[in-house]
Amino acid sequence: MSNSKKKRLAILASHPIEYQGPFFKKIASNSEIDLVVYYCWDFGVGVEQWDPGFGKKIKWDIPLLDGYTFKFLKNISWRKASSHFFGEINPSVCVEVFKNNYDAILVIGWSSFSAWLLILAAIIKRTPFFLRGENPLSQEFKKNMFKRYLKVIILRFLFLFASSLLYIGEENRKFYKYYGVPDKKLFFVPYAVDNERFISEARELISKKDSLKESIGISKEKVVILFAGKFIYKKRPMDLLRAYKNTPLENKALVFVGDGELHNEMKRYVVENELKDVHFVGFQNQLEIGKYYAMADIFALPSGAGETWGLVVNEAMCFGLPIIVSDVVGCGADLVHHGENGYIFPLGDVEELCQRLSSLVTNEKVRNQFGKSSRDIISKYSFTEDIIGLNNAINPTAVGGKIYS
Repeated sequence: MSNSKKKRLAILASHPIEYQGPFFKKIASNSEIDLVVYYCWDFGVGVEQWDPGFGKKIKWDIPLLDGYTFKFLKNISWRKASSHFFGEINPSVCVEVFKNNYDAILVIGWSSFSAWLLILAAIIKRTPFFLRGENPLSQEFKKNMFKRYLKVIILRFLFLFASSLLYIGEENRKFYKYYGVPDKKLFFVPYAVDNERFISEARELISKKDSLKESIGISKEKVVILFAGKFIYKKRPMDLLRAYKNTPLENKALVFVGDGELHNEMKRYVVENELKDVHFVGFQNQLEIGKYYAMADIFALPSGAGETWGLVVNEAMCFGLPIIVSDVVGCGADLVHHGENGYIFPLGDVEELCQRLSSLVTNEKVRNQFGKSSRDIISKYSFTEDIIGLNNAINPTAVGGKIYS
C-alpha cells in the first residue's frame, strides 16, 4: 500500500478461538492497518466453558486477546452458540458501523444473525465489507436440491454486495467462483496457524522424540501414527482404528489426542479387537499439543463432510510430518500433494487407508522425504501471506474489490 495513512479495519468474529487470536495480533502489528475486533460473545476466555464437541469444559491456555484492540458486543440471544443462526444476536454491531468510519470491515462467516446485521449496516452506510468463509466447493453437492437452490439465490445476492471475498484455499476459491464471484473480487488469504510458534516448538521438541514416546509407554522403535481432534462422527476416527487393526505390522503405535462422544466406542473397539499400542491421551491444549506432534511419525485425518479445512494438518506440517487425509478434507487440495508429502484416499475406504499407513510405516526414507516437503509447502500458508492478501483487498488501487465512493 502506497498510502502512508493506516487503513481502519474492523473484524466481526464469533468468539475468541485459538487460531484467530494470534492472527489478529499479527494483523494489528502491521504498520498499514489500524485494527479493532468485535466479538459476538466470550466463549472460551476467562472461565472454562462447555465444548459439546470435546464433551468437556475447556479454556484455551494461550493468550487470545493480547496485542490488538477488541470489544465484546452484548449478545441477547436466548441460546448463545455459534452453531445456529440465532445463537449470536448483537444489535450493537450496527451502532459500531454507523459511529465509526472504517475503511473496510471483514466478516468471518455469514451464518449468524449478527453477521447479516453488520452486512446490512455496511451496505446502508456504504462501507466496504469483505467476507471470509471456509466453504469448499467439493462439499456443496452433498446438500439436498432445495437447500442448494435456496443457497444459490442467497449467496449470489450476498456476494454481489461484498467488496471482496477472501479465499482460504483452492476449494474455497472454486466455491466462490461457482456462486458467480469474478476473479477481480477474490483475494488469497490462506488458512494458517501460527507457523512461527509451531516451527519453534518443533525445533525444540523433535530432538526429544524418543523420550516423548517413552513418556506415554511407546518404545522408541515404534512408528507413531497421530490423530488430533474431536471424537465425533464427521472426523471418522473409527476409520483410522479399523485401518490400524488391518495393518499387519508390529512396529506401529497409534495416538489419539482429543475427546468426544465416540470415546467409549473407540476404547471398546480397542479392547474387543485386542489392539496393541493404542493410546488415548485426552484433550491437549495449545501449549501441550506440540509434544504429540513431535513424537509422531505420521499424521492422519480421515474426516468426512463438515471438515471444511482441518487446521491440525497445518500444525502437523509445521512439525515436518507426512500427511494422510480423505478426499473430502477441505485442505487436501492445497496442503497434501499426493505422493509428495502424503496421500489422499477415498472417504471411508479403510482398505486404502490401511495400505497408505503400511507404506509409510515401513519406509523411513519416504517418511523423511514427505516430512521435508510438508515443511516446504506449509511455509506458503502463513500469517505473512494473510497480511499480503488483506493489504491487497483493503488497498482501493489493487486489482479486485469494489470500493464504495
